[in-house]
Order: sequence, then structure tokens, then C-alpha cells
Amino acid sequence: MWLYILASQKNGTLYVGVTKSLSKRVEEHRDGRGSEFARRYGVMRLVYAEPFADPNDAIAQEKRVKHWRRAWKIVLIERANPDWNDLYPTTHLD
Repeated sequence: MWLYILASQKNGTLYVGVTKSLSKRVEEHRDGRGSEFARRYGVMRLVYAEPFADPNDAIAQEKRVKHWRRAWKIVLIERANPDWNDLYPTTHLD
């Protein structure tokens, strides 16, 4: 399982999700089928991805991160990806 964060651009709109297949889910978002929110706000850049062995841990972390302040989410992203590069084309996702 994966916890992931998508962004519209650096310091832009953020979307937090969890999925079993990150590559499939990112493709769904990019095709406009991922979520209404992501489609409406152009949130398609994969800026953070964290694997979990236990699906329950991934879901619990997603719930926590969704309730975090925006600044905390930005710190999480920038620790792993300071330039907010799109990780999708270069990261092994599944």
C-alpha cells in the first residue's frame, strides 16, 4: 500500500490519498478519473510517496496526514522532495 501526495505545482493545492497500485492511481488522476477534487484543481504532480507493508498502517497514516496543517504536509514533502519534482515518471511505484 502507498500513501501519496499530489500537488498542482510547487506550494500549490495538495491531495492526500492511499492506494494499492500507485502507478494505476496516478494514471487515473491524470486521466481525470482519480477524484473530482484533483480534476477540478489540476492536482496531478506526484510529489510524495511512502510505501507501507500493512494496509491498515497506510490508511491510518492517510487519516492523520489529511488532518495535518498545510505547513506540516509541506515539511513532509520537502524532506523527501525539496524541489517538488514529479516523482511519477522516475520512481518504481508498485
